[in-house]
Amino acid sequence: MWSSALTHLMRQMLNTLKNKASAFKASALKPSSMTAASAKMPKSKLKPLLSKTLLTKPLGVATQLLQPYHIQLQHWVSYDGSQIPVTIVGNPSATPVLLLHAFGMDARQFLPFVLPLAGQYCFYLPHFRGFGLAAATPSSEFNFIEQYADDVDVILTHICSKHQVKSVDVAAISMGALVMWAHFNRHAQHSQTDSAQAEDKLAGKLQGKAKSNFETKAEATFETASKVKRYLNIDQSPIVHNHADWQGGVFGEKQAEVFKQFDTVLQATLPYVNQQSANGQSANGQTTLAFTQLPHQVKRQITQMETAFSLLSAGRVASQLFIKASGYLPDHKLAVYQHPTWQQKLRGLQAYLELPYDYRDALPVTQTPVIMLIGAQSQLYDPKWQRQVANILPNAQVIEIAGSGHAIPLDAPLQFSRVLKQFLVSA
Repeated sequence: MWSSALTHLMRQMLNTLKNKASAFKASALKPSSMTAASAKMPKSKLKPLLSKTLLTKPLGVATQLLQPYHIQLQHWVSYDGSQIPVTIVGNPSATPVLLLHAFGMDARQFLPFVLPLAGQYCFYLPHFRGFGLAAATPSSEFNFIEQYADDVDVILTHICSKHQVKSVDVAAISMGALVMWAHFNRHAQHSQTDSAQAEDKLAGKLQGKAKSNFETKAEATFETASKVKRYLNIDQSPIVHNHADWQGGVFGEKQAEVFKQFDTVLQATLPYVNQQSANGQSANGQTTLAFTQLPHQVKRQITQMETAFSLLSAGRVASQLFIKASGYLPDHKLAVYQHPTWQQKLRGLQAYLELPYDYRDALPVTQTPVIMLIGAQSQLYDPKWQRQVANILPNAQVIEIAGSGHAIPLDAPLQFSRVLKQFLVSA
C-alpha cells in the first residue's frame, strides 16, 4: 500500500542517523585531539596515552550515545508454534512499548520515530505474519485479524514477563489498530462478577476432560485482560463494514464503490493465490507462485490497486506525489519486481470484504485509557465517526492532525513524532 513511500522515507532518515554517528566517531579519532605534549612523547608512552585519551573517553561517549540505537531481531514462538519476528530497539532495562504496524507494512518503518526515544524506552516492533520480516510465514487462518490478535496476546505476555510489569503501553496504526480492537473485544476489562462467572463456567467445562483449543484460549483471555496499560489508536475504527446505524466503516460513503473495485481485482487474481486451509496447508494443491511468475496483466492489476489505495491513504499533495513517484513501475521493472507479500495482501483483502470485523461491543467496557489520533482529512475512516468512537469509550481523548489523511506518519511525520512522545511521557 503506502509502504513503499514510507520505506523510502525511513531509509533516508536512518541514513542521516548513520552519517551523524560516523562523523562523531571520525571526529573522536582525529589526531588533532592529541595535546602538544603527547605529540612529542615516545611511541612507547604515546600508545597507552592514546588508549586512554582517544579511545576510552571519546569512544566511550560515542558508544554511550549510540547504544540506545542498537537494533536486534528476535523470533518469539506464538501459540501455534510459529515464530514471530520482533524487531527490538532501545534500552533493555527501560519502560517497554509495543507498536503494531499497518496492512502490508514492515514493523521497521516505525524506526525513524522511535530512535530518538530509544534511550528512555524499549520498543517492541513485531512483524505480523505475511508482512515485513515475516513475509515467508503467511497467516494460516483466513480470519487473519483474529490470528494476529492471538499473536499479540503471546507478545504482551512475553513482554510483561521479561520486564516484570503488569501492563504495557501500546500504539497501533490502521490494521494493527484493528487487531487491538479485536484484542479489546476479547480481553476488555469486564466487571469482576462477569469474570468470576466466566471462570466458574470454564472450570465446570474442564472437569474430567482435556482442554480444547477454545478453552485454552479462554484461559489466556483471563491472563491477558489487563496487559494494555494505555493505548494510542492511530486512525482506525473498530468496525470495517458500514451498517444502517454506523456509516463509519472503511472508505465511508465510498465503501460500496471501492469494495466493488477491490472485488474485481480479487476475482482476476485469486486463481493464482495459494488458498490455505486452517492448518496452513494448501487447500487447492497449487504451488505458491512468486510474483514474477504471474501474468503481466495480473501483476499490473495488483500494483495499480495498491497505488490507488495508497493515494486514498494520503491527505497531502506532497505525499500523493511521493507515492506516485516511488510506486511507478514501467513494464521492464514490473517484469522483475519482487513482491513477497502479494499473496498475504490478497488473502487479507478477501477477508476484509467477506468477514464482518465489528468490535464495537468492546467500546463501552474497555477501561484502558485510549487516545484517538485522527487524520483530519482521512478518507479511510471518517473523523466524525472516529470521534463517535471516543464518545463511547469510557476513558478516551481525541487528537486530530490538521491536513493529514489516514497515513499520518507519512503526511505529518513531525506531528506524529510529537504525539507519540507526548503519549509516552504522559504516563
